[in-house]
Amino acid sequence: MTTSQHFTWMHIGAGSFHRAHQAWYLHRLLVQGDQRWSIALGNIRDDANQLLDILAAQKGEYALETVTPAGERSYEKITSIRKIIPWDEQLAALVGQGAGAETRVISFTVTEGGYYLDTHFKLDQSNADLQADLKGGARTIYGTIARILQTRRSQDTGGVTLLSCDNVRHNGERFRDGLTEFLTLRGEQDLLAWFQANTTTPNTMVDRITPRPAADIAGRVKEKLGMDDRAPVMGESFIQWVVEDHFIAGRPALEHVGVEMVDSVVPYEEAKIRILNASHSCIAWAGTLIGQSYIHESTGTEDIRRMAYDYVTQDVIPSLTPSPLDLAQYRDVVLDRFSNPYIRDTNQRVAADGFSKIPGMITPTLIECYRRGQPPKATAVLPALFFIFMRRWHDGELPYDYQDGILDATATHAMFSAADPIALFARDAKLFGPLAADQDFEKLLRETITRLDAWIVAKAPKVAAQ
Repeated sequence: MTTSQHFTWMHIGAGSFHRAHQAWYLHRLLVQGDQRWSIALGNIRDDANQLLDILAAQKGEYALETVTPAGERSYEKITSIRKIIPWDEQLAALVGQGAGAETRVISFTVTEGGYYLDTHFKLDQSNADLQADLKGGARTIYGTIARILQTRRSQDTGGVTLLSCDNVRHNGERFRDGLTEFLTLRGEQDLLAWFQANTTTPNTMVDRITPRPAADIAGRVKEKLGMDDRAPVMGESFIQWVVEDHFIAGRPALEHVGVEMVDSVVPYEEAKIRILNASHSCIAWAGTLIGQSYIHESTGTEDIRRMAYDYVTQDVIPSLTPSPLDLAQYRDVVLDRFSNPYIRDTNQRVAADGFSKIPGMITPTLIECYRRGQPPKATAVLPALFFIFMRRWHDGELPYDYQDGILDATATHAMFSAADPIALFARDAKLFGPLAADQDFEKLLRETITRLDAWIVAKAPKVAAQ
């Protein structure tokens, strides 16, 4: 690879996380003088059109504000996004860029619901968007990538790395299996064979808390950088990216800017998903239930911090040992990060997507505890909190709109209207897999919900009186 060559990293998903994470790493390479790679940014849905228009007007440039737990803020103009792909209904521009010979990596931030997988990691064919794509549409990552790969194949523009950048366990494998099943269901055997021979899908682990930007960030950016930025992002100072080094068509020199290139991300992603992501949701659900709005506020509440600490210490660490990481230290760093009052991350943002998070992030620990002969008392707190949280949603008593990509509102309302909602919740195989038929688990869940209901009643008045 000579310095005269230039390659494109196309990212699908125009949210804040990509711009505070992967785009930051590629920007650091540019700062170091490595000009070989830049990003083209686009979206599958039309819900980011306003942001894409703003970024296009700013030539892809925007400011990133980071803040430490001690309140030290720093500012940087990010310049790695050199092309904004305009949205159109047929995704013609996105497909055209993805099929270009210069595009060697296509990454995407899908999150749990966007893989459309059931508890057996098979495609949920009942989903309307997936149904549309099985008939030739491009509403999902599968339909979109299928269109791109078909075009690459017909234009003979070569292989490409497909890179998942989200919190889903084994994300590269899950995507590869999902697209394999998708193309099989569509009867596209030739394209499937081309996909298998001409792409790689490395697993990755990504980490940086990226809240919705505060209203006053633009003023600080103007003061520090002199930029009139209409699309700034903010994040914590901590950042981590672990990537399996399996790229089929070249890659940026990510190891030069702190990315950990490894043979397997499994121990890293298990620690992150179970210790960071699951604890984050625990804190958000519990905090919401006693009237709190922010993650740092809830992490600073002794009872809630203890729930997260006990969950990790009693159940997760024994499940993940041995590990190349110091899991107790990782737990303490995570709780310190959550305590950062300057991030002002909301419970609403973190509480989202519980119906995906329970089977993906929480149920594996429940199962492993029972396999060890240890009732998962600390872990049961998490689904119990979510049950109470969703009961509030059913009653119309949450203080905000709950967002969940796979929420079946009708079925959830029906569950809470039934004679025994806990029984239906505990026996939901989509959430709890083999534990859905386990009477000991159902009994533990009942006891935990009862205990937490009493805790909320005791705690909420104190919060209201402050």
